Amino acid sequence: MSTTDHAASSGVAIVGAGLVGLGWAIVFARAGIEVRVFDRSKDLVASLPAKLEQSLSDLESFGLIERPQEIAARVSCCETLAEAVRGIGYVQESVLERVDVKRALYEELDGLLDENTIVGSSSSGIPSSDFTEGLSIAPRCLVAHPVNPPYLVPVVELVPASWTLPEAVDQVHDLMHAVGQHPVRVARELRGFVLNRLQGVLLREAWALFEEGYCSAADIDATISKGLGLRWAFMGPFETIDLNAPGGVRDYANRLGGLYLDIASERGEPQPWSDELIGRVEAERRDALPLDGLQDRTEWRDRRLMALAAHMRSMEAAE
Repeated sequence: MSTTDHAASSGVAIVGAGLVGLGWAIVFARAGIEVRVFDRSKDLVASLPAKLEQSLSDLESFGLIERPQEIAARVSCCETLAEAVRGIGYVQESVLERVDVKRALYEELDGLLDENTIVGSSSSGIPSSDFTEGLSIAPRCLVAHPVNPPYLVPVVELVPASWTLPEAVDQVHDLMHAVGQHPVRVARELRGFVLNRLQGVLLREAWALFEEGYCSAADIDATISKGLGLRWAFMGPFETIDLNAPGGVRDYANRLGGLYLDIASERGEPQPWSDELIGRVEAERRDALPLDGLQDRTEWRDRRLMALAAHMRSMEAAE
């Protein structure tokens, strides 16, 4: 039985009930799969139903789901890890981004999982080899890194360790497709995977431009949100440049490759973000958005993403 079929029949376990875990619960429950959630934090578990209800209500208001009560009913919280993973075909691990925390969990899972259960980690940048080496379940473990919130941003990076079975990657790929995500296969491990390495390049230049006094943080943000980001909502960097020169990508490379090489050469050795630099950006951000407004602004972000998702769904249906 495939992981997709097993998940459909036996359910999925989410280990970690924070923002990412909540997002994953919506992804799977929305697709009709029973979801069991476990977290050692009683507070996170207690707050999950209300957060789930609010997110589903928002999704319904944008026409992205129907019958939110039925979706919510598919999500249940378990008191123990053993209860959550018993008989499950797929586990989505979403605990703290620390090797020691993940390793302790995987050592516990090693004695609990069925022999065919696959585990995907929501790790943002730590390769699974850092916390699965030597475990009997290691060949069935890989990274399945989402973008937050995963029920609105569908990309999931699938990153195997050197010992991950190819069929495990194939099965998680099929599962992610089946629940409406867009899996991206990364051939081998690297720090930060693909998404955060791409984001890291942009962040490095953003911090440098601010530090050197070329732009305010707000204007740098606007350059993306009112400029590059509008295209990036529906096409990536290679398609962007392919359409930005009469002769396509080779023509673009011939015209502007030297400019980008000059820009890259200017930067030299990367430097850490200093406390002084972070403080200056933080001061500008807190002037624009007080710390106690972060939650409201996050909810605003999610509603904007819902509106974009609804628009993109209608555009795809029309194409």
